[in-house]
Amino acid sequence: MTANVSPKDVSTAHVSLEYVDEEYAINARPVSFDWTGVPLEYIPGEPYATHFWNVMHLVLPEGERAMADVFAQALEYIDDERLREEVVGFVGQEATHASSHEGFRQYLQAGGVEIEPIMQRIEYAVQKIFGDHGITNERARKAWLSERLGVYAAAEHFTAVVGEWILDNEEFDRVGVDPTMLDLLRWHGAEELEHRNVAFDAFQYVDGSYLRRARTAVIACSGLALLWFSTAAYLYRNDTTVKRRRPWPWAFARASRRHLIPGLSFLFVQIYLYLRPGFHPSRMGDIGKAVRYLAHSPAARAAEA
Repeated sequence: MTANVSPKDVSTAHVSLEYVDEEYAINARPVSFDWTGVPLEYIPGEPYATHFWNVMHLVLPEGERAMADVFAQALEYIDDERLREEVVGFVGQEATHASSHEGFRQYLQAGGVEIEPIMQRIEYAVQKIFGDHGITNERARKAWLSERLGVYAAAEHFTAVVGEWILDNEEFDRVGVDPTMLDLLRWHGAEELEHRNVAFDAFQYVDGSYLRRARTAVIACSGLALLWFSTAAYLYRNDTTVKRRRPWPWAFARASRRHLIPGLSFLFVQIYLYLRPGFHPSRMGDIGKAVRYLAHSPAARAAEA
């Protein structure tokens, strides 16, 4: 239910008018998590599913800081007051997500999980591939900014729908996922659902080209899938505590059947929906479930107090 913008000149801003009459402030919550005593296998008896979600703790700190920086740069091209306000709140939330996941990443390192090869790969992608590259020509700089906005807007769609998937997933409660980790996953998922429109609207405002949106969506989808599956496979393969290790595709299929991770069909359905010309994030899911969870999330309530 994030408020969408109603720019003065829709023809040039390319901004969809869904949610014009609804308003929802985007604010960063200064949450913190105490990882003392949290088991490294926080999904009991499910090492692959645990490592699948561990990818968030490794990838997101660098990725979300880079995303926050790109959208902060986009503010100079956004004149609409409400959209600027939403982007500022979005940047604050993304920075908080990065620091929260980084805390557990440090906990993993302290527990002996080898992550250095993964971190080198992520830093290369963020800094060398999607960095600023020192472009000084204004036209080229804006074009490269628009390209990155498109990639991150598509990535944000996936994080929003995965966030909703986590909020809806009762299997996590049934199998006994560690409550601190479950709160992190659901708090993050709720905020992703909360600001689901912002990245898309900012891209539409600054650029709005469907061809760029489609191209960057394919880049984001394929890149995320490759990074996610390869990282989860690496962590699973190098986990010395696994007593009966099966090939990771088998482990992935088993975990998805048990509804502990999204399946491949989830990925294909979402890229199809995002590529539809009339797509807008406001049409996806029920943001009310995010609001309800944030109202009683232990970390979010502690931050308010």
